[in-house]
Amino acid sequence: AGRRRSRLSDGRPDSGLLSFICASDAYKRTTMTKARVIFACQNCGHQSIKWLGRCPDCQEWNSFVEEEVAAEPHTARSGAIEFGPSSAPLSIAEVDAEEEPRLVSGIGEFDRAAGGGLVPGSVLLVGGDPGVGKSTLVLQALGRLAAQGAPVLYVTGEESARQVKRRADRLGTLDPRLVVMSETSVDTILAALRKLKPRAFAVDSIQTMHVGELSSAPGSVGQVRESASRFLAAAKRTGMAAILIGHVTKDGSLAGPRVLEHMVDAVLAFEGDRTYPFRVLRAVKNRFGSTNEVGVFEMRREGLVEVANPSELFLAERPADQPGSVVTVSLEGTRPLLVEVQALVSPTSFGTPRRTTIGVDPNRVAMLAAILEKKAGLDLVGCDLFVNVAGGVRLTEPAVDLGLAVALASSFVDKPVAADTLVFGELGLAGEVRSVSQVELRLAEARKMGFARAITPKAGRRDEPAPAGMSVEAVRHIAEVVDKLF
Repeated sequence: AGRRRSRLSDGRPDSGLLSFICASDAYKRTTMTKARVIFACQNCGHQSIKWLGRCPDCQEWNSFVEEEVAAEPHTARSGAIEFGPSSAPLSIAEVDAEEEPRLVSGIGEFDRAAGGGLVPGSVLLVGGDPGVGKSTLVLQALGRLAAQGAPVLYVTGEESARQVKRRADRLGTLDPRLVVMSETSVDTILAALRKLKPRAFAVDSIQTMHVGELSSAPGSVGQVRESASRFLAAAKRTGMAAILIGHVTKDGSLAGPRVLEHMVDAVLAFEGDRTYPFRVLRAVKNRFGSTNEVGVFEMRREGLVEVANPSELFLAERPADQPGSVVTVSLEGTRPLLVEVQALVSPTSFGTPRRTTIGVDPNRVAMLAAILEKKAGLDLVGCDLFVNVAGGVRLTEPAVDLGLAVALASSFVDKPVAADTLVFGELGLAGEVRSVSQVELRLAEARKMGFARAITPKAGRRDEPAPAGMSVEAVRHIAEVVDKLF
């Protein structure tokens, strides 16, 4: 057809060629507007043109769901573009880098984890297990902002406005500047944002939101990604601070596509066992602050109450002169936390000894048991090991290795560690005690809590005086620690 002349020898148009061109144009128009079908993994967001039994990225079984995707990108039709014009290319020297004042809620622990408050135009994602208190925390923060005179909007897709008001009344956050909206349509919410122009808004939860152009169900990868992108565009172009509440999967990761965590500016993980009253708000990602900060709360009838001195709370019920109980210190951002680690070592009644841990990595405990057996001469291979961190706190810093090892040794030899002794340091596979950061800050917190003795790493220890009234003993090897204490 490409080689046929457009006109015959007598000048008349070639009807066959015209029919071919018309049919080709109609086909292009049909294919460009027709939605195509893909299969998306609901765990990680991986896309495939056919259904797969197992995701090649996250290795999850039976996670692919059929979704329709339009040929034209939905972002071009997004209602968020109505908030303002697109930004033009600028020289980096011409960019206005003046920092805007943060929106400080007044809840110290929340502001600490967020890096000092909410940044105007930023998007904050809060995730956690069901019932841990995500909605309560966000509603309290918005209520505090409204009490300071800032108009805020709380959008819920899981509750009615009447339920939110009853909860706000119980929390003491009723304020006329706090506007509540029960809606799941993203376009309707964006229209309300254009009309109200709040300083901050929250969406509870992002998995319940849906965009009309997508035919997939709310909570699917496409819906979550498109809804979050529209809220992100609205926040960036207007300077509103946005808080998105997200669900988590059974393994504790945020539900939805992984791109959701990349899109937002900060991710806060709300941790805590519902059987314990304590909750920990941990910064996982933060473009405007430290990713190591934590906030500690206590769940009460009147809501979440911030804990100004968590070390005192975690050590309040510590048993005296009991083998297997040791106090160690974990540095969470700029805050040292003194926690009690408990260990129970008993001869096994089965062929394979058990390794049960709560609050610490079981692989780390197994490694510490092997170090104690090989380098300190403690025969733990035929014993059941049970390790628990009191208060429901989860410890991830390597500086708690020495405290865990001493707790295991104390329970094995059935001799207690003195109640006023603090133990911390990282353990290597050769049994060496490695240095940790901010030793002076940890010691100052321990002295404030009444500790008179500290076992610390010798490596990296500078010749700085110990806090008044405290003796500091620096050690190099785990065998030296066992000899000193037992």
